[in-house]
Amino acid sequence: MKRPATSVDWEGVLDGLSTFYHRGDWRVPYLRDHAESPFQVLVGTILSQRTRDANTERASAALFARYPDAPALARGRLPDIERTIRSTGFYRAKSRAIRAVAQQLLDRFGGEVPRTLEELQTLPSVGPKTANCVLVFGYGVPAMPVDTHVHRISNRLGAVRTRSPEETEQALRETVPERYWIPLNPLLVQHGQNLCRPHRPKCPECPIVALCATGRALRDGGPTPRAEDRVAARAKAPRGARRGPARGPSGSSHRSRGRARP
Repeated sequence: MKRPATSVDWEGVLDGLSTFYHRGDWRVPYLRDHAESPFQVLVGTILSQRTRDANTERASAALFARYPDAPALARGRLPDIERTIRSTGFYRAKSRAIRAVAQQLLDRFGGEVPRTLEELQTLPSVGPKTANCVLVFGYGVPAMPVDTHVHRISNRLGAVRTRSPEETEQALRETVPERYWIPLNPLLVQHGQNLCRPHRPKCPECPIVALCATGRALRDGGPTPRAEDRVAARAKAPRGARRGPARGPSGSSHRSRGRARP
């Protein structure tokens, strides 16, 4: 269920994150420096499902060294593919899925990876996130890949109030200007892996804390967009600090009543 959210200074968010993580100018077309094979983006994203990044990278490198394109992978023997990607989770199911994808690319698309969200999602094991990743990282087409990092941080920023990545994708598509779509995923994912973690986010170190509804709320003692963030912050606070701001003689707070509400 979507609820009203606040507008976010996406220009400031992307500027702050790209500077902090030394990613260069996010306005430069992504594929100028990061061109990737659409086939390898497609298969690599399937391998990444429910798997650590390091394991995905190791398995992908080994797989593409042996099966660099759809014809090669479609001809591969399942036991050989399984051994190659064993470092990923659910490697047996993923082996069947990626070989089926390769075969369907040959049978239905002349060996080429489709360029539309609708066609991509007709392939086995390809959902919205994988399809959007192919468009962004394989073709440089504006799209909105939403994983757990993008979903969590978008809610913390106050940009959306959603319960699932699918809802977040729809809400971001409706509210974020298209010029921000391509750099949004890699920057939010990197931020989610480093500072804006699921538990114990490092807000004092965050370069965009002033632009974040959660950061402002924790600073000012107001309600956070996600209730679990406020609960976690209270649990970490020193015992004497959990009681909230001091009260004056009239019972009113000495702290400003102004709140940055999401």
